[in-house]
Amino acid sequence: MKYLDEYRDPALARRLVAEIRRSATRPWVLMEICGGQTHTLVKYGIEELIGERVELVHGPGCPVCVTPLEILDKAIAIASIPEVIFVSYGDMLRVPGSRSDLFRVKAGGGDVRIAYSPMDALRLARENPQRPVVFFAVGFETTAPANAMAVWQARREGLRNFSMLVSHVLVPPAIRLLLDSSANRVQGFIAPGHVCTVMGYEEYEELAARYKVPFVVGGFEPLDLLEAILLLVRQLEEGRAQVENQYVRSVNRTGNQAARQRMMEVFEVVDRNWRGIGPIAQSGYRLRPEYAAFDAEKVFGVEAISAPEPPECISALVLQGLKKPVDCPMFGTRCTPATPMGAPMVSSEGACAVYYQYRRHTAPAGAQA
Repeated sequence: MKYLDEYRDPALARRLVAEIRRSATRPWVLMEICGGQTHTLVKYGIEELIGERVELVHGPGCPVCVTPLEILDKAIAIASIPEVIFVSYGDMLRVPGSRSDLFRVKAGGGDVRIAYSPMDALRLARENPQRPVVFFAVGFETTAPANAMAVWQARREGLRNFSMLVSHVLVPPAIRLLLDSSANRVQGFIAPGHVCTVMGYEEYEELAARYKVPFVVGGFEPLDLLEAILLLVRQLEEGRAQVENQYVRSVNRTGNQAARQRMMEVFEVVDRNWRGIGPIAQSGYRLRPEYAAFDAEKVFGVEAISAPEPPECISALVLQGLKKPVDCPMFGTRCTPATPMGAPMVSSEGACAVYYQYRRHTAPAGAQA
């Protein structure tokens, strides 16, 4: 199949693997940022193929996984209000809050609906003018343009029954936090292709220059990631720290200017709390004051809700590349996709869920399903 089979060519994959093994003369630790990339790397066994000198660790690139407990509790509180139609992407419904989740709210009679686009929520607001409709806007820069457009359109149409619970986070500040940590082991990054499609990769050039760490913007197919790994290994072996773009069929340096303009019109950059990691300065979006009428936190008075993280879940260490999911004593026993202790076991892009699907056999004795 065109645009699929050509990025899964076994012969070319073998050549790339051989070149990675030949090029890596010393140990290197690389991190992929995007959860979709994690899924491909684990599903196709790429870490095992490329040899012991190159270690892959998994970063905080799953938006479901980094949505903090307090936001989930706010979502649950709003969705539990009679007459509210609460609209969310499906993978958020089973993410555990402090005491419940959106799926249980729905099972208990709450009007919680699954959508594939914020425009679905706009349509519901038009069709139900007497009921408040709330869209749960989570994600990295990737989903921000569509969410910004939905709020912009709602304001244009005067849809006063529409609002948005915003939990957008930004990738570069999280990378900066990782690189500033004394525990950091990462020497090179596979930058997230979807985010860079929107934002470009200019911000990563500043990070590469400041921290002397290479970045390669990578795609999501096996050959994309093998080529990105090879480009990173070559840079590290040669002592270079630059930004290279492997994902040229989708990404350019400046990104989608129209999308970025709409985002900046609707959102402003603020400090944001990340699940398991904590507050990161200037790492998220919220609605600008002129769009406050569409801010669900203000509309429903849930701004003060807060929640501590469960101490037994090591998702924070997994999201920072300091632990693998199989290092968790609850992995595959107390924590499974059916009974998740943390968000990385829920999302299809979460590292724990990916390992549960493809790598349960690597878990230590006593930590397997």
